[in-house]
Amino acid sequence: MGMDPLLKATLQKQRYHIVGEHGGVKTCHWTKESLLRDRQCYKGKFYGIASHSCLQMSPVVDQCNLACTYCWREPHMDSLELADQDPLDMLYESVRAQRRLLTGYGGNDKVNPAKFQEAQNPMHVAISLNGEPTLYSRLGEYIELCHKHGMTTMLVTNGTLPKAIEKLDTLPTQLYVSVDAPNKQVFNKICKPKWGDAVWEKVEETIDMLPSLDTRIVCRHTLVKGENMAKEHIAQYASIDNRADPDFIECKGYVFVGHSRELMTIENMPWHEEILEFAGELAPMVGRKVLDDSPPSRVALVGKEMIPIPIPEQTMFFPDDLGIAKPIRHLPMA
Repeated sequence: MGMDPLLKATLQKQRYHIVGEHGGVKTCHWTKESLLRDRQCYKGKFYGIASHSCLQMSPVVDQCNLACTYCWREPHMDSLELADQDPLDMLYESVRAQRRLLTGYGGNDKVNPAKFQEAQNPMHVAISLNGEPTLYSRLGEYIELCHKHGMTTMLVTNGTLPKAIEKLDTLPTQLYVSVDAPNKQVFNKICKPKWGDAVWEKVEETIDMLPSLDTRIVCRHTLVKGENMAKEHIAQYASIDNRADPDFIECKGYVFVGHSRELMTIENMPWHEEILEFAGELAPMVGRKVLDDSPPSRVALVGKEMIPIPIPEQTMFFPDDLGIAKPIRHLPMA
């Protein structure tokens, strides 16, 4: 069964390129900013990721087992009938889609031609665009192929499928787990699991697994004012973070955009100063410090030291028939 036609049409209208039956690619705002204005996202500032060389994708853009109230993305299908798309096809089609999406930037005088050429061969894959990527059964193979092509990977998961994480033969370069609630009551209220009442317990299973995983771990707290960032919640987050023992903790503010505007108000969006205050109180509880912050993204980084992301050794190369985006030269207006 393929993607719901109405959802597919909506995503395509939002400039997603659909890959296979359930995957998708969309050019990140910061990829555009890097090409046009030489600005970088917080991943560049914190971890050394070059924004113009970042491919934002997900193998499952149409399905998720949560219905988070603060999620800006389109509501997902409730059924889970996933195709087993070949991971190499997924990778090559994603790169081809990225090149198509970037084509117009080659004709923009503001874009550095060298950066435009570098963007043709992404050096980083953010597996976080939409949906829940651990629903893709061949995710480990896909990550391994990314690494063989010399690309770093960041996988963002809601942590509700610990068995899927446990089965990954190849772990991402950096594993993000969204810990967006301090306890089960808040989790059920704002993350809204679609099936069963024991989903929070699955998140806890994932948290307790994290110290044993041989990769860089990030716990991300998406903070929604009036919902999950009260003073009494900070110690509860700290307790979870101490169990997970991550390399980094990201305290990131909710943003009032997209579908979330139907369920939230602009008052739910914290100021950057409130994010810094939250991170400053959390840090000593977990034996860490606030290492850096990024006001445009309303995010603070908590950890022990900043270490750039390690780059895998490249053993595979993209085939010539993927097509390279040709610069489009726009004629001057008469």
